[in-house]
Amino acid sequence: LPRDGPLQVQSGQSSDGDIASVMGFSGFGKKARTFDLDAIFEQTRRTAIERSQRVLGKDTRSFCDSSSDSNSDSEIGPPLPLQHQPDEEDEELVGPPLPPGYTGSTAHSDEDEEDEEEDQNEDDPVKKIPDTHEITLQHGTKTVSALGLDPSGARLVSGGYDFDVRFWDFAGMDQTLQAFRTLQPCECHQIKSLQYSITGDVILVISANAQAKVLDRDGFNVMECIKGDQYIVDMANTKVQHLHPGHLQARPDLKLMFIYRTVRTWDVTKEKQHKAVFKPRSFQGKKVIPICCTYSRDGRLVAAGCQDGSIQIWDRNMSVHTKYHCRQAHIPGSDTSSIMFSYDGVTLASRGGDDTLKIWDMRNFKKPLNVANGLTNYFSMTDCCFSPDDKLLVTGTSVKKDEGNGKLVFFDRTTFERVYQIDVTNASVVRCLWHPKLNQIMVGTGNGLVKVYYDPVKSYRGAKLCLAKTKRKEKHTEMLAQDYIITPHALPMFREARQRSTKKQLEKDRLDPKKSHKPEPPVSGPGRGGRVAAHGGTLSSFIVKNIALDKTDDSNPREAILRHAQAAAEDPYWVAPAYTQTQPEPVFAEESDEDEDADKEPEWKKRKI
Repeated sequence: LPRDGPLQVQSGQSSDGDIASVMGFSGFGKKARTFDLDAIFEQTRRTAIERSQRVLGKDTRSFCDSSSDSNSDSEIGPPLPLQHQPDEEDEELVGPPLPPGYTGSTAHSDEDEEDEEEDQNEDDPVKKIPDTHEITLQHGTKTVSALGLDPSGARLVSGGYDFDVRFWDFAGMDQTLQAFRTLQPCECHQIKSLQYSITGDVILVISANAQAKVLDRDGFNVMECIKGDQYIVDMANTKVQHLHPGHLQARPDLKLMFIYRTVRTWDVTKEKQHKAVFKPRSFQGKKVIPICCTYSRDGRLVAAGCQDGSIQIWDRNMSVHTKYHCRQAHIPGSDTSSIMFSYDGVTLASRGGDDTLKIWDMRNFKKPLNVANGLTNYFSMTDCCFSPDDKLLVTGTSVKKDEGNGKLVFFDRTTFERVYQIDVTNASVVRCLWHPKLNQIMVGTGNGLVKVYYDPVKSYRGAKLCLAKTKRKEKHTEMLAQDYIITPHALPMFREARQRSTKKQLEKDRLDPKKSHKPEPPVSGPGRGGRVAAHGGTLSSFIVKNIALDKTDDSNPREAILRHAQAAAEDPYWVAPAYTQTQPEPVFAEESDEDEDADKEPEWKKRKI
C-alpha cells in the first residue's frame, strides 16, 4: 500500500466504505438502531388526545400537527373549558382535562376538615392529658410521701411513711405489678423525698433523720452525708443537723438538699464536706427554715421555699445574696410544699400550705401572675408540676378520712383556669409526676397507692410494657425438686450421682414404664375387669362398715378371765402339768401376824413398790 501520508476519513457512508476496503473486510457489522424522539412524542400525544375524546365524548379536532411547535409552551391534551383556563403564571396541569361544569373535589374538603380537627386537638392541651387508662401499684398501707422516676422512664422508685423504698421496673414487671426490690435505707425514719440524677445512675434519699443518702439504681449505698454538731451556731462550720426534702442538680456529681436553716450543695465524691452553703434570711435578717428546694432547668439557679412564706432564689455560684426574693409569697407559718421551674425557665410555680397554687414570672418576681385558691393541702410535700408542653400546671388536693376523694387538678398556664380534674382515690393526693418522654402521670396517695395514668395512643412504653406480659406459671419441677446430699468422702459405690437438671430427670422417668404408669382409679358401681367394687360411697355405708370392723371388748377383765376357770380346772394345760408329780395338791401360803401388822400401818409408813 502506498504510504504517501495519513488516511483522511470522510464523514458519512463513504468514510465507512473506504476504511472497510483499506482494512480488508466488508463492514463493521450491524449498525445501531436510531430513534426519532420527536416522532415518538408526537405519536404519544395523538394517542392521549384520542383517548380523552373517547372518555369525555367530545369531538376535539383543533390541535397542533406540526412537530416544529413541540418546543413551544403548548398544552398536552384537549383545550380546557373557559372556567378552567389556567393563568399564565400558574403551573402546567398534569393529567386529562376536567369535564365542563366541574366545581371542585370533595376529597380535598374532607382532608381539609380532618386537618382542621387535628390542628384544634393539637391546640387544646386538655386533649393531650393521658388519663384513659390507669394501673395501681401497691406500695403499702401508709402515705406515699416520695416518688422518683429516672430520665429514661424505665424505673420508678417510691417511698413512704412505712420506712420502705420500693423499686419498680416497667420492663421487668408482669401483670401482677410487683416491685422487684424493697429495702429500708434509713431504718426507722420516714422517707421524705426521692430524686434520680440527670443520668439516672444514682438516687438521692432524704428521710427524717439528719443524714442524706445516695443509692445506686439497684439500691446499694453509694454515699452517706456526715452528721454535724447540733450545738454550733454558725451553720457554715457544721455539717448536717436536720433535713427537709432535697433535689439533685442537673449535673450528676452534685446534689442539693435542705439542712436546718441552710441549703447546701454536696459533691458525691466528697461525703465529709459540703460544697456551698446558702443561708435564707427573713426581712429582719433572722434565720428562717427552708421547706422545699429545687434547681432551675439549666442548673444555674437554686430556689427555696421557706417557712416564713418567702421564696428565695440564689445564683449557684453566689451563695451570699439572693438574686430573686419574694418575702410574702405565701402566708407566714404555712409550709411551702413544692416549687417547680417550667421547661422554658421563665415561669416558677409554687404550692403553698395556705391552700393556694401560684405562678410567678422570673422577669417580674414581685407579685404572682395568677393565684388558684381552695386547694386543700395537709402535707408538707404536696407536689406541683408542669406538663411536657408547658401549657398545663398540675397539683393534688388533700382530704380527710372518709370525707371525699383526692383530686388531681389541671390548670391552664396562661389563663389559670381549672380545665380538668381526675378523681384519684378516697385519700389525699400527695405526689405527682408527669414524665415528658413517657407522657404518663404518676400519683402517690395517702393510702399507700401509686397510680399511673396513661393513654395507649399518646403514651410510650412505661406502664404499657408490663401490661403486655402475662404472669409466668410456676412449674412443679421448680417446687418439688429433690434434695441432693453431698458426700465428698463416700466410696464410689455409695456415692450418689448429682442431678444436673430436674427436667432431664423427669424426662428419663417419663420413658420408664413403671415410673410413668398411671395408677388405676377406684371402681365405682359394680365390679369389672376382675376388680371388686368398693363399698358404697355414702356416709351411711362408711359408718356401717366401720361399725362392723369394730372388735373392741369393753367387758370386765376379771370376768373375762374367770370365764375360762372351769375349762382350766378340768383340762389343765399350762401350769398344773408341771407339778403333777412333785406337788399334786396345791399348797398356799398362810397369812402371818406381820402381814396383818403391815396392813394396819399408816399409808405414809408403808413401803412404796
